[in-house]
Amino acid sequence: LTPHAGTMAAASGAGFVKSGERSFKDDTKQADVRLSNIVAAKAVADAVRTSLGPKGMDKMIQGKDGEVIITNDGATILSHMSV
Repeated sequence: LTPHAGTMAAASGAGFVKSGERSFKDDTKQADVRLSNIVAAKAVADAVRTSLGPKGMDKMIQGKDGEVIITNDGATILSHMSV
C-alpha cells in the first residue's frame, strides 16, 4: 500500500496494518463482516437480475425526496441504491 502524499494519515502511518498483524481481534468478527458483504451482494444482484434481458421488467424507484423513477436500466438502478 502506498499512501497519498501530503495527508496527515499518510505521514503518521495511521490506518495501515503492519505485516503479520490482523485487522480484527477474532475470527468471528471477520466471518460476520464477510457474511454481511455476501448478503448485500446477493441483494443487489437480485434487484438488478429481473431487469436484464429482452423480457426485463421495469423497476420503480422512489427517492428520499419522493421523486419516482421508472427504469429497466441496471446502471440507473445501481446508481440510486444505497448499500
